Amino acid sequence: MAMIALSHIQKYYGEYHALRDVSCDIEEGEFFSLLGPSGCGKTTLLRTIAGFEELNSGTVTIAGQPMANVPPNKRPTNMVFQSYAIFPHMSVAQNVAYGLRARRLGRSETDGLVGDVLRKVGLEGYGNRAAHALSGGQRQRVALARALILKPKVLLLDEPLSALDRNLREEMQTELRRLQKDLGITFVFVTHDQDEALTMSDRVAVMFDGQIAQLSKAEELYRRPATKRVAAFFGAMNILPAAFIERTETGVSVQIAGLGHAHVPAHLAPPGAIITPLCAGVRPELLTVLDPGQTAREHEATGIITDVEYRGELTYYDIQLEGADQPVVVSMRNTADRQILTEGATARIGWGNASAVLLEDT
Repeated sequence: MAMIALSHIQKYYGEYHALRDVSCDIEEGEFFSLLGPSGCGKTTLLRTIAGFEELNSGTVTIAGQPMANVPPNKRPTNMVFQSYAIFPHMSVAQNVAYGLRARRLGRSETDGLVGDVLRKVGLEGYGNRAAHALSGGQRQRVALARALILKPKVLLLDEPLSALDRNLREEMQTELRRLQKDLGITFVFVTHDQDEALTMSDRVAVMFDGQIAQLSKAEELYRRPATKRVAAFFGAMNILPAAFIERTETGVSVQIAGLGHAHVPAHLAPPGAIITPLCAGVRPELLTVLDPGQTAREHEATGIITDVEYRGELTYYDIQLEGADQPVVVSMRNTADRQILTEGATARIGWGNASAVLLEDT
């Protein structure tokens, strides 16, 4: 049984259709992410699970129980907001214990629960600290602790890391994932950051225009996007026109603009009859700038470097290939013996049949 079952969810704001027949199951103990650009409906969907949005039609079931007419405070969920929404005039302990007030617990029991949850989020000893004196990362942990102390079956997180700087954000990604594994609670996480979704999620639902465009494991989304739009959104991707030649038992033969002929393996091509026009998606790391004298294993193309972006660990090259309208992006790991090429230089690109994924160009 799924922890959360969403069935044919429809949500309108006046004439604006915010959620369009959304259906999916979220498993117990899963770290599930809703990913998409601003305005795609991911936060609205999260709020329907929480009970903050009234549906026009469809059903939400949590732990086997229909949530129709169940208010937010009666649902087995808790929510961490993007703004954290902690009370600056209270101490850390008072903030964390706030949700326990309705349970009328004794002082010692409350203190025990607060101390336990603060240890879990890495804030042991911070109970008496004033909330206004905390860093952004510490405030985020307080918001987590306040949500977790009520022991929800589902924790809903609305872009809780977006206000943090890069280093702290990466640290908190690791901490959130560790915490979720330790607690075994179902997490539903909203983000617009593709790297964040890749790093943290068991499965990801990519949303556009109020609909789920693809729901898959993160690796499957990255390696085998279902549509051109998902491919373009989920990580860097070169998208090149491709002309269909033939389908065989092992794959699909195509001519890719700028790269040339390829026989793309069957699992990287659309199933069934090929609908044209096609395009080929190629990740930058699946193309290689060949060293002088190095031979490509399968295919080779030649172009002119139009831009070089050095990022420390990696260098990104924009390379204009003959027959391609736009330069392709190639990422190369910077090793001790690898020369950084310059703008205007000629580059040979090596690539393989399995470097490309074929997509219907719609």
